[in-house]
Amino acid sequence: MNEIESKIKSFLLALSVAYEWLEVDPAFADTAQFCERYGFSLEESANTIVVVSKRGEKKYSACVVLGTDRLDVNKKVKSLMDVPRLSFASVEETVELTGMMIGGVTPFALPRDVPVYVDENVLSLEKVILGGGSRSGKILIQPQELIKIPFVEVVRGLSISAQ
Repeated sequence: MNEIESKIKSFLLALSVAYEWLEVDPAFADTAQFCERYGFSLEESANTIVVVSKRGEKKYSACVVLGTDRLDVNKKVKSLMDVPRLSFASVEETVELTGMMIGGVTPFALPRDVPVYVDENVLSLEKVILGGGSRSGKILIQPQELIKIPFVEVVRGLSISAQ
């Protein structure tokens, strides 16, 4: 187990989050490839997307949306973060901020100053698959477990259905 996975599992334990750890071939860590390879549907998967402000002091947030949906960056997230412009964080920014690689980013164990926004649609699922912090693991939880994250906010309309 690598350092980031140890950190994530310690965080989950500290918050008493009930979870199942799934070992993953890193070549299949991206959501669509993971689902196809391991027999899960996009409808029961969620992506954690890091966004960053583009003007003034850098502000970050992490947004959790269903694998079938698109994050409403230009309206909803911009409003939540109260910034004039923002974009998806680059791979380099994401790794530097979180210690996690794209394809493995999880809302658990993020820096304390990074707000976590969870689309309310995610909470309607029976179970959800999330990144495990690295490309070699995923976390399977009941969505209500996300509410245990300090400073998490459940948001209506965080995403736009891509279907």
